[in-house]
Amino acid sequence: MDETESHSPLGSPTISPTTTSKPCSPAEHGMNLMVVLAAIVCAFLCALGLNTMLQCVFQCANRVLTEPLQWIASRRINSGLKKKEMVALPTQTYTNSGSPSSPSNCAICLVEFSDGDKIRSLPNCNHPFHVHCIDKWLISHSSCPTCRNFVKPTDSDHSLHVLVS
Repeated sequence: MDETESHSPLGSPTISPTTTSKPCSPAEHGMNLMVVLAAIVCAFLCALGLNTMLQCVFQCANRVLTEPLQWIASRRINSGLKKKEMVALPTQTYTNSGSPSSPSNCAICLVEFSDGDKIRSLPNCNHPFHVHCIDKWLISHSSCPTCRNFVKPTDSDHSLHVLVS
């Protein structure tokens, strides 16, 4: 048995305080410094990420608490038309009039209108679209895809009233 070791009452060897550890070589010291530096950088990045996440959570929570009625009303206003409202919009058959001021292509599919195409011009803005293109759009939106004007007039006070009651 070594002179610096002694036995504890349980029989396991213990090291006496008279032992000394070897001093670190410069290479080991540099490696330890790199590990500590990497740990500090990692902790800083984690703290920065946590801070950003918490700011986002607080902003979203604030928005939910302060603007729920306006947000819900705006989502409901632009949530699409009913099938009977969409079918009630006027359709016409396209004929090439040669007028340079009228648009000659569908802004949704970007295909030029040709003679005989069924087109639909929206009531408030008169933007023309292929019937099948605009019908797909109007199922989920209540506004023109070009100018974002609502297809049918909406009363925002009425929509807020409906949400509250």
